[in-house]
Amino acid sequence: NTRACKKLYAKVAEYADLNGSETVLDLYSGTGTIPIWLSRDAKQVYGIEIVTSAVVDARKNAQLNGIENCEFYEGDIKDVLPNLAQVPDVVIIDPPRVGMHKDVVGQVLAIHAPKIVYVSCNPATLARDLETLSTRYEVVEITPVDMFPHTYHIESVALLKQKL
Repeated sequence: NTRACKKLYAKVAEYADLNGSETVLDLYSGTGTIPIWLSRDAKQVYGIEIVTSAVVDARKNAQLNGIENCEFYEGDIKDVLPNLAQVPDVVIIDPPRVGMHKDVVGQVLAIHAPKIVYVSCNPATLARDLETLSTRYEVVEITPVDMFPHTYHIESVALLKQKL
């Protein structure tokens, strides 16, 4: 659903609210569509993905689009994330239907990023993960996007900001 996908990505960009000076970390980056979408407004974007073919495609997609400020790391987030030296200004999280692994949630909390944009295809795991993240983050807004009309599936984009 290309039109709905454009709306979804536009909402991610709106919530990220980038001005060109930020470092963005995209967890579960897949083939790099969200990092590439955000790259024009970010200083640097890093993506982490466990699926080898997706990382290969992400790198190829960045190259085909002339994107030079996206780097993609292959591996399990819980293994790769602790080794990244970059401290992100914004974390994008777009996990599979089962949501984030509990170890990843702990690592996200340890990063202390000022802002998180969480994209979810499962309201139940979104609620579970937001509850865990609420120890350090305030849920500012959640927007549903109907990516799959005539089905019960709904995507949601949530904006979280670090509590002061």
